[in-house]
Amino acid sequence: MELNAKIPAGPMETKWEKHQFNVKLVNPANRRKYKVIVVGSGLAGGSAAATLGQLGYDVSCFCYQDSARRAHSIAAQGGINAAKNYQNDNDSVFRLFHDTIKGGDFRSREANVYRLAQVSAAVIDQCVALGVPFAREYGGCLANRSFGGAQVSRTFYARGQTGQQLLLGAYSALSVQVALGQVKMYPRHEMLELVVTDGHARGIVVRNMVTGEITSHAADAVVLGTGGYSNAYCLSTNAKGCNATAIWRAHRKGALFANPCFTQIHPTCIPAAGEHQSKLTLMSESLRNDGRIWVPKQAGDRRNAWDIPESDRDYYLERKYPSYGNLAPRDISSRAAKQVCDEGRGVGPGGRGVYLDFAEAIGRLGESVIRERYGNLFEMYEQITGENSYKQPMRIYPAMHYVMGGLWVDYNLMSNIDGLYVIGEANFSDHGANRLGASALMQGLADGYFILPCTIGDYLARVSPSDRLKTDHAAFRQAEQDVKDRTSRLLSADGTRTVDSFHRELGALLWNNCGMERNEKGLREAMAKIPLLREEFWRNVKVPGSAADFNQSLEKAGRVADFMELAELIVYDALDRDESCGAHFREEHQTADGEAARDDARFSFVSAWEFKGIGQRPALHKEPLVFEYLQLTQRSYK
Repeated sequence: MELNAKIPAGPMETKWEKHQFNVKLVNPANRRKYKVIVVGSGLAGGSAAATLGQLGYDVSCFCYQDSARRAHSIAAQGGINAAKNYQNDNDSVFRLFHDTIKGGDFRSREANVYRLAQVSAAVIDQCVALGVPFAREYGGCLANRSFGGAQVSRTFYARGQTGQQLLLGAYSALSVQVALGQVKMYPRHEMLELVVTDGHARGIVVRNMVTGEITSHAADAVVLGTGGYSNAYCLSTNAKGCNATAIWRAHRKGALFANPCFTQIHPTCIPAAGEHQSKLTLMSESLRNDGRIWVPKQAGDRRNAWDIPESDRDYYLERKYPSYGNLAPRDISSRAAKQVCDEGRGVGPGGRGVYLDFAEAIGRLGESVIRERYGNLFEMYEQITGENSYKQPMRIYPAMHYVMGGLWVDYNLMSNIDGLYVIGEANFSDHGANRLGASALMQGLADGYFILPCTIGDYLARVSPSDRLKTDHAAFRQAEQDVKDRTSRLLSADGTRTVDSFHRELGALLWNNCGMERNEKGLREAMAKIPLLREEFWRNVKVPGSAADFNQSLEKAGRVADFMELAELIVYDALDRDESCGAHFREEHQTADGEAARDDARFSFVSAWEFKGIGQRPALHKEPLVFEYLQLTQRSYK
């Protein structure tokens, strides 16, 4: 299979503008004839559904939450990047492009990343127009702060609630289109199958999560904006409902899965507190602007933080990375925290934590300033831990957070299945082997507001609404039957183990063998154990209730079943990529000072995997990465 990314020719600065002119258009009077399905209502899906509805398309938007405004995008805290250079600190489109490529350790497409940087400024303008209450300076101008992996201030924010405010902005735009009849919302509906005929996406099969009813929905194009798959690791910063089912159903129908081993660890999470904890809580990376990270210099020092003098503290990020300090990128900061904890210098129960200390900032700026910037985050931390971070340091430790891998897409955001578009975290396209902080919201909204609405017309102009399949077509009937058979199989196992017990075991297996650091021995161990665990799951899982009503155990079982299959692909990819790059850190491949050592001669490509069947080795297809504007160099943040 040849992967054609469809990157336009010409200078980088003009690729997107020329491409916008060259794509085919759908006449405004004809758009109402075209049906588009959007799965997901977060920042990517919600903004896409709203914009496509405003353009005049007939849009159906599906989400498993009880309201579009409860999508997981609401949990994003710290901010959204854009190259507006409001601080006059020498930022630019090219610098944002450079920082993003470098942050991803040169494993992303130049053309896609440059376009993202170009569109970023318009994203901020769009959000302001929708009423998003970004923080402002005294004179009324929008405020900026710094984030990891950058030496400029380009991150727009709304205290520690940026994701919530951006989602409410997108939701307001979506609600207008719902009221006008351009978008029909289907809350509490979970996509369980993609319908494909003759290489084209024709629609989806969903389950009404309240009644259990299985229904089919046909369209001229399908858009997946369903987020990432980090919940395969069980303990993550994602909401428990976040899952990979939509993209995994598409993968099983032929959509290529790109770079699945590129999973990101976030360095500032509240440490795990117990064996049966269901998820982890993120403390925004924005806290690293004013918080200083440290551990005791001596292993085994169990004194309270306030009893340890400055002379006995190791501000290890400032020591190792003086240029970036506490704002070193996430992958580097996470591994550094693990290293000091492995040395016996970790703090808190179990020694799996480091301090995030605001004493210096409070002394310099005053407590009122810190409250204004981060007050809700401090409140959340105190509610969870019972500790007042104005009086003592926070304790943080890395945790699974985001995924850079996802379904393969071309420059138009279309997968290798015609008519299937993938946006936001569900695709692989922009972040390479490590995402810089505050770039997820930027990509989701850029895809949904500006890129997809332009490129989807190029496909729709080539198909006729009269060719849309009816839902009584044999392909839809077969897809519905496949969903029912799978559901019946889950309910009929009648085993002795809960879904949660399997999920915890799978998550521990992935975290220990394919987490912050990986090696061949651990990956081969995971490769041997995952199929055995999957076989036991189908034989011995216990799913109570029925399929004919509200059944959260059934929902969870279906998602974990997909994680079982996806986990094996993650490990396949991690084993095959015999190099270190960004968050994919193979212990066998590191520099003399412990940083990731890439192998550009052998691995400067996108790994795109084709599904070949359960228990069968997937087929690997490679998209070469060509760097015309940035020189491949050893990444350094010192």
